[in-house]
Amino acid sequence: MPTPKPLPVVLTDNERQVLQGWARRRTTAQALALRSRIVLACADNANNGQVAEGLGISRNTVSKWRNRFVAARLEGLSDEPRPGAPRTITDEQVEQVIVKTLEEAPSRQDTHWSTRSMATATGMSQTAISRIWRAFGLKPHLVDTWKLSTDPQFIDKVRDVVGLYLDPPENALVLAVDEKSQMQALDRTAPILPIMPGTPARMTHTYIRHGTTSLFAALDIASGSVIAQHYRRHRHQEFLRFLKLIDAAVPDGLDLHLLCDNYATHKTPEVRNWLLRHPRFHLHRVSRGPANALLTTSVEACGWYWTSDSACTTYGPVSRTVVDPPGPPKPPERRAGPCPVDLAQPAAARFRPIIRQKRKDRPARVPDASIEVPPSRCKTSAGLGAGGAPAPRPSPTGHKHPA
Repeated sequence: MPTPKPLPVVLTDNERQVLQGWARRRTTAQALALRSRIVLACADNANNGQVAEGLGISRNTVSKWRNRFVAARLEGLSDEPRPGAPRTITDEQVEQVIVKTLEEAPSRQDTHWSTRSMATATGMSQTAISRIWRAFGLKPHLVDTWKLSTDPQFIDKVRDVVGLYLDPPENALVLAVDEKSQMQALDRTAPILPIMPGTPARMTHTYIRHGTTSLFAALDIASGSVIAQHYRRHRHQEFLRFLKLIDAAVPDGLDLHLLCDNYATHKTPEVRNWLLRHPRFHLHRVSRGPANALLTTSVEACGWYWTSDSACTTYGPVSRTVVDPPGPPKPPERRAGPCPVDLAQPAAARFRPIIRQKRKDRPARVPDASIEVPPSRCKTSAGLGAGGAPAPRPSPTGHKHPA
């Protein structure tokens, strides 16, 4: 059967320019680039065999894309829709979900939309709502906060605080000072039992309330060291005691730049007179608001206040002065007896001496000659006693058996 004559391919100037661009562009898909080269070769009056031999493909491939281009021109070179389930969510439904999320409040007085409440309101599935929100970056459950400062000296204060953080003066120590009041001082009704091999730490569920306590803390931005002290009240007298504690903890050759908020206890006449008598202390007061966040976040964002508050409410009150060295915060100190292991060592080296000591203290199993045992099944001379009777053998259970 003779081969049918191939259809002629005639290109316009625009089509030739587009096909040459698809064939030469590096970012074009290789399948589309090959189809463009096939059409360009067919437009040069070459038959299917010549085109197939020149491009290293089969004659059927050349015939297929020649016919597709003649029938649909440039659109015929694209892939046809793949078989599969048709799309069930239309663009109008997607727009309805987006508009409802942005402009309408949820029913039943909910604070924000959830995927399930939106699915109920729109008649769609929960997974479809989740996919739409992820595609458009919608997160109704997240809320960011912001605040504008009314302080006319806000810019100068920001430069002062940020400048001390980034470029502190020579022979000076920059400390972020803040207070956390109304911390619950709880105490367990029994000592906390320390952790042992195979047994977690244990403490009673009940506790005793000791009122509240106030925590004063000063964070060294450069090294991460913390100077802190608990006080029962939150007044200028306690703030003066804390300043004296900082004065005793920091060497005499360093100036102290304290960043604190504009709280009333920091501006009393007693505090000002004490600062005049100690010239190495320099207080940088920042009014409450956005500028205050620059310094309070340094103490609170490191998690130190949260750790101390959790330690008081979980393990009991802490009434000691804390001067932490550079590095991560230490774990809270538990109100238990002396721990039999060194917590600074690794776990394997920590419990190895305890296991060895337990093995040494284990009593040895010595046979008791007074225990009567049944005749042994062993008939060797080594197992025979006086008169040819079997020698007594200790019973593993410790019971006396009848002869």
